Amino acid sequence: MYRRDLLTAEIQKLAQALARIMGLQLEGKLEEADNELEHTLEEEFGIFLPDLLASSLEDFLAFLAKKDFSPEKLDLFSQLLYLKFEPAEAADKNKSLAEKLQAIYQILEVKHHVINMINLGRQKSVKQHLRLY
Repeated sequence: MYRRDLLTAEIQKLAQALARIMGLQLEGKLEEADNELEHTLEEEFGIFLPDLLASSLEDFLAFLAKKDFSPEKLDLFSQLLYLKFEPAEAADKNKSLAEKLQAIYQILEVKHHVINMINLGRQKSVKQHLRLY
């Protein structure tokens, strides 16, 4: 019971951070939103955005295996990364994010049996991006 309470509190904290970042983006405070996103990645997931973008898919999968995030935390991780993903741009950053997002969606689906409509739509966008670029 105690472990579940800790997980619930952690997920609520991450959801609040995600809401803050999205709110800042809507207000047009993009630099502040980016700073908050990077801080959340560092504090809650133990990874720096530049390192994540520069890592190979194999290294990223090893990172995920080592961390063994709960399905809820992994889903929030994908939501944070999707905020940085710009499918219309053919930049290396977006290709790297697309590969990592696709890996997370695969883990959620296969390992945790988690499928939701939002992720299905995002997964389609990620796949299209990878096919085009």
